[in-house]
Amino acid sequence: MPFLIDGLQYANWSEKVFRQMREGGVDAVHVTISYHENFRETVLNMEQWNRWFQQYPDLIFKGLWGSDVELARKTGRTAIFFGFQNPAPIEDDIDLVEILHTLGARFMQLTYNNQSLLATGCYEAEDPGITRMGKQVIKEMNRVGLVVDMSHSADRSTIEAADISERPIVVSHANPHEWQPALRNKREEVIRAVTENGGMLGFSMYPHHLKGKGDCSLQEFCEMIARTAEKYGAEHLGLGSDLCQDQPDSVVEWMRVGRWSKEIDYGEGSKDNAGFPPMPSWFNDNRDFGNIRDGLKATGMNTAEVDGIMGDNWHRFFCENFAPKN
Repeated sequence: MPFLIDGLQYANWSEKVFRQMREGGVDAVHVTISYHENFRETVLNMEQWNRWFQQYPDLIFKGLWGSDVELARKTGRTAIFFGFQNPAPIEDDIDLVEILHTLGARFMQLTYNNQSLLATGCYEAEDPGITRMGKQVIKEMNRVGLVVDMSHSADRSTIEAADISERPIVVSHANPHEWQPALRNKREEVIRAVTENGGMLGFSMYPHHLKGKGDCSLQEFCEMIARTAEKYGAEHLGLGSDLCQDQPDSVVEWMRVGRWSKEIDYGEGSKDNAGFPPMPSWFNDNRDFGNIRDGLKATGMNTAEVDGIMGDNWHRFFCENFAPKN
């Protein structure tokens, strides 16, 4: 039976959300545990997750390896894999890469929209590419098994990361720019660099990344996936919903602003982008993944391709890339 894996969520975590994961048959989720938090603050977030694991052991557990997806299926639970949307948790200390992997981190974005010590974010006007420190951090991430994620990074930085990295990288939550020209969506040459180097693209259901935003139809979304599979190979594709269920609008400000600005950053556009946009009717929470499976089948994709995109491809990627290099 195929797996069901979501490559990125940042919900307002609760028993309700965890139970919906089980109702939806979700085997594993990559969850964001840091946007702008430093090392100590990230550890505090890990402490909170440990309390949830203790409180809801019949629903969720901490995932560390690809085999934990299989354990989740066997025990009727959801494996939770930690990731960062910013390199803030390593501060300016490369040795924290290994420490954080030991603590359970499995993904780290090199940037979140802005220039970082490692690479350039997609909101910057100029992109000089991967920095000197960035090259060293990628090498260390490759060594320990911390996956490079370039979801919020600019084009040159992403292409360079895909070429520099000795292990495949991911864009865990984005869509093709040619389908919906959002700053966060990825141009053809970027997707090609990621996938030709063995990496993964996770398709996002976040409305700002969809054609027509919340009015995007299931058919439009699934046809876009089918066309992307024809171009780059279905084996490199998965889902990365970017689900921010039950989050207050103030969380959007934290995502975009953190502590770096005294002004509100409205992202791609104007005050119209303030707060969370309405989700498309066919995807409101973890119980709705079946709609996407049905939509993909309706495009004419074969069973193996659909199963891969729904989770089997992420499972394979986890198995191959979470462990330290020999």
